[in-house]
Amino acid sequence: MATSRPTFKVSERSEFGSRTARRLRRDGLVPGVVYTGGDEARPFQADAHTLSLFINEGHALFDLEIEGAGKVPVVVKEEQRHPVRGDLMHLDCQQVDLKQEIQADIAIELEGTEDAPGVKEGGILEHVTREITIEALPTDIPDEGITVDVSAMVIGDTIQLDTVTPPEGVKFVADAPEEITIATLNPPRVVEEEPEVEEETEVVGEGEGEAEETAAEDSGGDEGDSGSED
Repeated sequence: MATSRPTFKVSERSEFGSRTARRLRRDGLVPGVVYTGGDEARPFQADAHTLSLFINEGHALFDLEIEGAGKVPVVVKEEQRHPVRGDLMHLDCQQVDLKQEIQADIAIELEGTEDAPGVKEGGILEHVTREITIEALPTDIPDEGITVDVSAMVIGDTIQLDTVTPPEGVKFVADAPEEITIATLNPPRVVEEEPEVEEETEVVGEGEGEAEETAAEDSGGDEGDSGSED
């Protein structure tokens, strides 16, 4: 749980527009915005490398401190990344009330995959749902996401969301959790042997050659018989 909050410091941003954003990125900075739920949004900019490292640590809740202003508790609302390189290009944060529940998307991780009997027998474990929406107080949102133990799965088993126990203070937001598949363990794939095409081709070729020789012999015999009759 996010019981202790780290602080990330950023600078105020006063210039806007796509041209300015491109210039900031060339200068090694990432533009961002803090939405405050009614008040005016507050734009900021941060060092790209430092911010990426911080975001990749997976903090569900942290304090954002804009230079010259106080700290505010925030969650990440949206990350915009480069479609090819994956670089962080823009960050949207949402200021939160620590006493009010919010919804957030968190990752679902599997543990015990190598210990599952079905996997040891050659079965294929498929991780179907990798993210789920939860509702909780900001301080109860798990930094590490939700972990599901699959170490007892055998071939043919399926784990649905309704069998997963959420952490204390957390509720899953899903209309039909019994229909949301987290993981399945399928039988091994059967690899069909390809026919030996080359050998078949050779046989066909040989057969064609024999047929041609037989036809030639028959033709030659007919011509000889015809000549003897003359």
